[in-house]
Amino acid sequence: MTTTPDTADRDLTAEELAEIEKKYDEGAATREVGPKFGLFLRAVSLAFAMYHYLTAGFSLPPDHWHMGWHLSGLFILTYALFPAFKGKNAFALKTGPLRLGGVPYFDILLMILGVSAALYLGMAWRGIPLFGIEEQTFRMGNPNSYDMVFGIIIILLVLDIARRTLGWVLPGIICVFIAYALFGPIFPGILQHPGVKFRTFVSSMYFPQEGIFGVTLWVVSTIVFHFVLFGVIAQRTGLGQLFIDNASILAGRYTGGPAKVSVVSSAFFGTISGSSVANTVSTGALTIPNMKRLGYPGHFAGGVEAAASAGGQITPPIMGAAAFIMAEFLELPYTTIVIAAIFPAILHYVGVFTVVHLMARKLDLKGLSKEMLPKFKEVWATGWANLVPLVGLLVVLFSGYTPFMAAFCGISLSLVVGMSRIKEPLTLVYAALFAGFALWKFSNGGFDLTITSVLVIGAIIATFNPQDRIKLPQMAETMELGVKYALAVGAASAAVGIVVGVINTTGVGFRIGFMVTQGASSLADSIFTLTTFGNWALFAVEDLTLFISLVFIALACILMGAGIPTTALYIMLVSVAQPALAQLGVPPIASHMFVLYYGVVAEITPPVCTSAYAAAAIANSNPFRTGISAFTLGLGKVIAPMAFVYAPVLLFVSSTGFDLWEFTYTAITCIAGVVALSAAVVGYWLAPIGTFGRWLLAIAGLVFIAPTLQADLVALLIASPVLISQFSQIRRQGAAA
Repeated sequence: MTTTPDTADRDLTAEELAEIEKKYDEGAATREVGPKFGLFLRAVSLAFAMYHYLTAGFSLPPDHWHMGWHLSGLFILTYALFPAFKGKNAFALKTGPLRLGGVPYFDILLMILGVSAALYLGMAWRGIPLFGIEEQTFRMGNPNSYDMVFGIIIILLVLDIARRTLGWVLPGIICVFIAYALFGPIFPGILQHPGVKFRTFVSSMYFPQEGIFGVTLWVVSTIVFHFVLFGVIAQRTGLGQLFIDNASILAGRYTGGPAKVSVVSSAFFGTISGSSVANTVSTGALTIPNMKRLGYPGHFAGGVEAAASAGGQITPPIMGAAAFIMAEFLELPYTTIVIAAIFPAILHYVGVFTVVHLMARKLDLKGLSKEMLPKFKEVWATGWANLVPLVGLLVVLFSGYTPFMAAFCGISLSLVVGMSRIKEPLTLVYAALFAGFALWKFSNGGFDLTITSVLVIGAIIATFNPQDRIKLPQMAETMELGVKYALAVGAASAAVGIVVGVINTTGVGFRIGFMVTQGASSLADSIFTLTTFGNWALFAVEDLTLFISLVFIALACILMGAGIPTTALYIMLVSVAQPALAQLGVPPIASHMFVLYYGVVAEITPPVCTSAYAAAAIANSNPFRTGISAFTLGLGKVIAPMAFVYAPVLLFVSSTGFDLWEFTYTAITCIAGVVALSAAVVGYWLAPIGTFGRWLLAIAGLVFIAPTLQADLVALLIASPVLISQFSQIRRQGAAA
C-alpha cells in the first residue's frame, strides 16, 4: 500500500494497516488460496496450534517426534502460503491445471517431501527392519541411503522455506557456512580446516542435537511458538488496547503527549509482542497520526514509533524469541535472563523518552487536551479482566515452572477472558476446564497450593469480564493468525540450526573469535603508541583491545542484521562473538546480551530497517529519513550494551556479583550519558544548543558510560561549557521576562 497526502494524518483502516504490515514484515504477506484448500489450511493451522497448546500443558512427546511434527506443519503452511518468488502478482489467487486450490503442484510436491523428511526421523528412530534400517544410535555418523536422501531433502527445503518467508540474505549466509564446512582446506590461514565429509555433514545436520533438529528448533517448537500465540490472543482479547489507553492516560497530557504515549504504549506492548513490525503497526496506527497533528515532523513521528517498538525485542518478560534460546545456551533459568534484561530495557526507553521530551520542548508542543484522553474509570471498568492472563503467566513463570507451562496457563486464561461469561452459563465450560486442569495438577503434585489458587481464582474472576464475548469462530481466526506469525521464526530457527551445527563441527567460532581479538590487539598497540607520552599513557592496551573488539562485534551485528530476524542473527553471532568476548574476560550473560542488543539495533539502522519503513508508511514520510530518526532515537539501545559489558552489575545476575551502591552509581551515570546524548541529538536541553555544544555533549555522553569516577569527572569537564551556557541562557531569559 502507498499512502497519499489524504491518508497522512487520518486514522488508517484495519485493511490499510494489514497491507503495511504485509509489505514490511515478510512473514506476514501470504498468497490467496481457493476456498476448499483454505479450509484444509485452516484445519492444519488449528491442529498445529492445538497440538502445541495441549502438549505444553500435558506432556511433550520425544524430541525427535515433537520437532518433526513442528517442522511438518511449517512445511505444509509455508509451501501453501508463500510463493517461490515474490513478483508483482505472486500473492494473488491463481487457478489452472497446474495448481491445486491456487497452489502450484510443484509446491505440493515440496510440501510432501518436507513432511516425509521431517517425520522419517521419528519413524526410523527405533529402526525399520522391513527396510533394513537399524536403530538410530547405530546410524549416528554412518547414515544409510534413506538417511542421506531425506537428510539432503530436509537441508534444501529448510533453506527454501527460510528464503520464502525471510528473503535471500539468511539462506545466503547459511550457504557460506555450509561451503566452509565442506571445503575447509581451500580457506586461508587460521580459517583452514580438514573439511567435513559430505556424509558426515548430512548426518550431523539431520540427526538431533547439533543441526536442524538442534536446540534452536527445540526452543521454538517447545516455547517460542506458545508465547507468540499468547501475544496474539491477548491482543485480540483487549490487552493491547488496555496498554495503549493507559499509556495515553499516563503520558498524553504532558509536553509532546502523543509521542510519549507512543513510547509508553510500545514498552507495555513489548511485554506481550516479540515482533517489532507488529508492534509498530498496532500502536503506531493511533500514535503517529496524533503526533503529526500535534506538530511533530512525519519522519520524527515515525522514528519515535519505530525506535520504541523495536524495544519490544528486549522488553521482559517475552523479549521476542531470542531470550528463550539464550537461556538454553547459557543453561540458566529463563527468569534469570528476564531479570538481567530489566535495566538495559529501561535505559533504552529512557533514551527514547528523553529525545521525545526535548524535541517537544524545542518545538513548543503541548500535550493532548483532557477531552482527547481516555477516561481512567471507563478504561479500567471495561478492560481490567485483560490483565488476568498476563498476571497468571508471570506468576507461573516466576514460580519456577517451565516457560511452556507458563505459556499454557497464560493462553488458557486468555481464552477464558475472551470466551467465558458468567451471564452465559454454557460458556463457563472454558473456565471450568482450566480450573479442572489446575486442580488435577495439584492432585498429582504438579502445582503447589499457591499456584493452584491463583489460577483457579483467576479463571473465576475472568468470567466477570464486562467486554463483549469473543465467539469460537473469531477465536479460531485469532489462533490461525498466531500460527501464521510463527512461520517465519520457525523457518529461521530450523535453518540457523545448520549454522550452529557447522560452528560446533568445525570450531569456526573460536577461529573467528581469535581473529577478532588479534586484530583488535594489533590496532590497540598502534593507538597505545600514539597516546603514550613518556611514562604516561592515556589508555591501557587491555582497555583499548576490549573496546575495539566490542566495536568490531557491534558493527558485525548491525551489518549482518540487514534483513535477518533478530533471533537468527543472535544465534549466528553469539556463536562467533562468545569465544572472542570470553577471551577478553566478559561474563557470558553480558556477551550474550551484547550480541542480542546489537542485533535489535539492526532493525532501526538504515538502509534496511523494516520497523522504520512500516512507520514511514503510516506517517507518509521518507523511509530513509525515518530510519535515521529511529536510529538516533534508539541511541540508548546502542550504548546500553557497552555499559553492561564494562559494568556487568547492571544485569543484576552477573557472575561478578551484585552490589547495590555500585549498581546505583553506575545506573545514574549511564542515564546521565543517555540524557547527554539525547540533548546532543535534539540540540536542546534547557535552551537551544549550538553545533559545538552538541558535539561536546555527545562526547561527554559516551564518556559517562565508562563506569569509573575518573571517567565521570572527565565527562563533566567536557560538558561544563554547555552546562554553563545553558544556565546562563535560562538566567537571561528569566531576567528579560
